[in-house]
Amino acid sequence: MPEHAEPPHHAGHRDRLRRRFTTSGSEALADYELLELFLFRSIPRRDVKPLAKTLIQRFGDLGGVTAAPVEALTEVKGVSEKTAVDLKLLQAAASRMAREGVLDRPVISSWSALIAYCRTAMQHEPVEQFRVLFLDKKNRLMGDEVVSKGTVDQAPVYPREVVKRALAHECSAMILVHNHPSGDVTPSTADIEITKTIIAAAKPFNIVVHDHLIIGRETTASFKSLGLI
Repeated sequence: MPEHAEPPHHAGHRDRLRRRFTTSGSEALADYELLELFLFRSIPRRDVKPLAKTLIQRFGDLGGVTAAPVEALTEVKGVSEKTAVDLKLLQAAASRMAREGVLDRPVISSWSALIAYCRTAMQHEPVEQFRVLFLDKKNRLMGDEVVSKGTVDQAPVYPREVVKRALAHECSAMILVHNHPSGDVTPSTADIEITKTIIAAAKPFNIVVHDHLIIGRETTASFKSLGLI
C-alpha cells in the first residue's frame, strides 16, 4: 500500500467483529455477521459484509445458506466454488456435531438431541427426503440413511427397501423422518398410509417403528404425539 494511501474502509472491521464475538458471544451477532466471520478465512482480502447480507437474503438464514447446493451458491456473484465448498463444510460439521449428541445414547431419553440432529440435517433441504434411523435393542442409534429423495413435495418410498435396510443393520427399531420443504408439517394422507405400510412390513421381523417425524423450517411433527402411531 502506498505510504499515504488510506486503508480500505473495511480495515479494522474484521478485528472489531472478532472482538464482539469473543467478548459477547454469538448471540450478540446477527446471522450475516456470523457468516462474515466465517467468510473472512475463505475470502481474506475483500469486504465480505455485502456478500454475507446477499447470501442471507437469498437463502433465508444462516442454515439456509449452508444447506444450499454448491451450484446455487456459486450463482451468487462473489462466491467461488472454493467458497461454496467451505460453506458446505460448515453444514457438514454442524450435522456431525449434532449427531454426536445422539450416538451411543438411548434416543428415547435423548429426544431433544435427536430432534436437533434431524432438524440440522433436514430443515433446510430444498427437496423432500426420507430418512430412517435404525436403533438397537437399547434404542441407541446404530445407523442413519437417506432412503429416498424426490421433489419439493414428494419423495418415493418403498417399504420393502426400508425393511431390507433394517434387516441389513440388524436393528430392533426404527424412527422414520422426512421433511416438508413447504414448511407445513401436517401429515398428508400419503404420509399416514406409507407409515402404516412400513409398520406392517416390519412387524413380522419384530422391528418396531417408534415414531415418524416430519421436519419443517420452523416446527416438527411427531406421528406418535399426534396419535397416528
